[in-house]
Amino acid sequence: MSGNIRLLSDTLAAAKAEGRTALIAYLPAGFPTVDGGIAAIKAVLDGGADIVEVGLPHSDPVLDGPVIQTADDIALRGGVRIADVLRTVREAHGATGKPVLVMTYWNPIDRYGVERFTAELAEAGGAGCILPDLPVQESALWREHAEKHGLATVFVVAPSSRDGRLAEITAAGSGFVYAASLMGVTGTRESVGTQAQDLVRRTRATTDLPVCVGLGVSDAAQAAEVAGFADGVIVGSAFVKRMLDAEDEAAALQAVRTLAGELAEGVRRTG
Repeated sequence: MSGNIRLLSDTLAAAKAEGRTALIAYLPAGFPTVDGGIAAIKAVLDGGADIVEVGLPHSDPVLDGPVIQTADDIALRGGVRIADVLRTVREAHGATGKPVLVMTYWNPIDRYGVERFTAELAEAGGAGCILPDLPVQESALWREHAEKHGLATVFVVAPSSRDGRLAEITAAGSGFVYAASLMGVTGTRESVGTQAQDLVRRTRATTDLPVCVGLGVSDAAQAAEVAGFADGVIVGSAFVKRMLDAEDEAAALQAVRTLAGELAEGVRRTG
């Protein structure tokens, strides 16, 4: 069975045709439970997100800030497994018809088996993977199997990436390019900053792939700011924080659905 890279590309293209930026949400699988996480992801997609990234919880994250680390810890203590992540992808995509990616560090895939993981992700209806710590020069095996199964390979670029390195990374990727808006870990911030705009400009000079910006966006105003120069706005910690702050699961689902709606309005603002 082929994965949904085409659906991902079509979704990004449709947002551009509407004169707006795509809203990409992130939530970890298994948080607060496997079933609760699936419900939250469905709520975010129903609330207005175009695309969702399902995080594969990891005990030693290098990119994630304290909010997502807290959610990952809850998921891991709950016993979440790769099978649960794949089930989350299957149910979220099946219920909404929207593109669902997995965001994961490399070690869990390496241990699970590249061929097995790509085949099962495609079978679940996944659109691809974001791999923040997989070096491009070590990615040939992954890319071979991802391409075979119709999955996007999304690499992360950072403000520290030199132009030559940007070209190397974007040439190897597919689906879109994840532009980390600033140096550091994930988390909400007061301002997204000018580094992001410069990084998008430099990245676009190397590729025709959409460039989507993450790290720091937490509200509609910031989403509108990023929408002025990027093809996609990626929001994760703000969703997780709403869930952590909610008094119960029903309140958490309402909170993330509401935030998705606010951010969806933000990416549609012009001027």
